[in-house]
Amino acid sequence: MEDGTPTPETTEPAHPLTRAMVLLFLLTALMSLGYGSVFTLLADIRDKYGFTDGQVGIIAFAGLFTGVLSQLFLARFSDRGYAVVMMRVGIASAAFGMLWMTFATPLWQWIAARLLLGLGSGMVGPAIRRIIIARDPQRVGANLGRQTAFDVAGFVLGPALAAGLAQLFGLRAPFIVLTVAYVAAIFLVGRVTTAADAAASEVPTTKHPSLLRLPAMQSALFAAIALYLTIGMFEALWSILLRDQGAATWLIGVTLSLFTIPMIVFAPKGGALAQRIGPIRVVTYSITVAAIATCLYGFLPLWFLIVISGFHAVADAYTMPANQVAVAVSSPPDQLAAGQGLLGATGLAIAAASALIGAAVYDTYGRAAIFTGTGVLMLLCLAIARWRWNAQPALRDITG
Repeated sequence: MEDGTPTPETTEPAHPLTRAMVLLFLLTALMSLGYGSVFTLLADIRDKYGFTDGQVGIIAFAGLFTGVLSQLFLARFSDRGYAVVMMRVGIASAAFGMLWMTFATPLWQWIAARLLLGLGSGMVGPAIRRIIIARDPQRVGANLGRQTAFDVAGFVLGPALAAGLAQLFGLRAPFIVLTVAYVAAIFLVGRVTTAADAAASEVPTTKHPSLLRLPAMQSALFAAIALYLTIGMFEALWSILLRDQGAATWLIGVTLSLFTIPMIVFAPKGGALAQRIGPIRVVTYSITVAAIATCLYGFLPLWFLIVISGFHAVADAYTMPANQVAVAVSSPPDQLAAGQGLLGATGLAIAAASALIGAAVYDTYGRAAIFTGTGVLMLLCLAIARWRWNAQPALRDITG
């Protein structure tokens, strides 16, 4: 095909969607559930322990910081036969972080606990994707899409679970429940991996150029930048934008929930389509739709904003797994987890920077400037992504 991506004709998977694969998806949901829970409780933590908004921001940033570092520097060990070990150590780190939160009082303890949670999450994610890619290469797109759906679902469920437990049993209750869940997950890891998975996760190490020097990897990362620019902007400004247009609190909450539904439903389809026709084709259409929607946020009235956000959600549901497929076909066989870790770290860093800068620009120049500027920047990143993808002479066939 013209973009150089393998297009498998086989429609039957090499392996059925086994119980072990489903449990991998559930582990993904559990890790993101913990992340979402902590974000929900930050205001309560601030009020109970007398922290300032800036101090609470440090607690939130701590997890993002170690999440980026662990994906950048630790994911590679999953490519060296330690994927199962990385999962167990990562879940244990998250469990210890959650346990610490049940006793934490001074600021430094909350920061340290959050650092452990971010460290653990950053170790587990690339290891899981490594096993998913190696286990069933003929359905890697659909399976990465399913993992994305579980990831989003866990992050959405986390706030509701945390808020309910805190309301009924106190602020410490969500951390106790999640600690127990993470400890149970450590023992579950042995059931979700097999000898075949262990063999697939360990391939001979060969000397390759840096991943960042591969044109297709550069393409995938620029597509990820385009995606996470708008994700960071959305997280920081969506509630403020709707409130400024007269939306009630309940309506803002409903729109945030509705935005996630298309991502859960369509992500598996997006991943499968990316493997079939090529990820660059998928992200070309999906990022274009998302960029147009982002521009329109700067001008449309309330109810049109809500309608447009539905199209935006569907577009992101295709972009997220397509990016993961692009990284999978761009990475050498012995750097699959390292590639996925690089993608995850890039996304976290861009989303955090976008949220910080976006809020400042919105406050100073208004919604038209920030959303139009973001949309244009997304299209520029997409153009670079297409250019670098076409510069790649050949890509690895992940179905082979």
